Amino acid sequence: MKPLRRRLLLATGSLALLAACRRRERWPPLPSAAVVVALGDSITYGTGATPQTSYPSVLAALTGWRVVNAGVPGDTSAQAMTRLPALLAEHRPAMVIVSVGGNDFLRRLPESDTRAHVERIVVDARAAGALPLLIGVPRPTVTGALTGSLDDHPLFEDLATKQRVPLAAGLWARVLGDERLKSDAIHANAAGYRAFAETLHLRLRELGIAL
Repeated sequence: MKPLRRRLLLATGSLALLAACRRRERWPPLPSAAVVVALGDSITYGTGATPQTSYPSVLAALTGWRVVNAGVPGDTSAQAMTRLPALLAEHRPAMVIVSVGGNDFLRRLPESDTRAHVERIVVDARAAGALPLLIGVPRPTVTGALTGSLDDHPLFEDLATKQRVPLAAGLWARVLGDERLKSDAIHANAAGYRAFAETLHLRLRELGIAL
């Protein structure tokens, strides 16, 4: 076997092994009544539906956790990062669900800044004793606007790998790519938030976080 081909095969095998290890990685389960902070913007807040049908409310009903809805419409990653210390001090959560970045992308803010802010959120949550859970957020593209097919921005997978934290990928992309689950161009409706929460719950069970 030629040396170059051998190196390529070894590299491919290593990447496959890494991906398999990430899929098998599990975290300690959160007990019923655990406090969870859902940090985010308008799609965490539940714009387009009612507070009772927002995804944090549905997730609380599915898990028995006390899920604090810390979504603020219009928030950027920088604003969410600034709000986090007070939320950590007040609620002392066991987990922080991080779903931010969408407004950064819509406003075309520097990707390097968004990456730095999301990473700081992860680091600060962990330092406070909470498990950070990253949610992949779609990036707006011309193709996505024309076809309704959305993809997460790669920075979320990059940060999950770098920081070794769980990632729930593709959930918002599936919901916001389906016109039946949307209340407007960028927000879900009640059915969409329920679909997101139910899929997130399944992912949390796969990771071992939800029972």
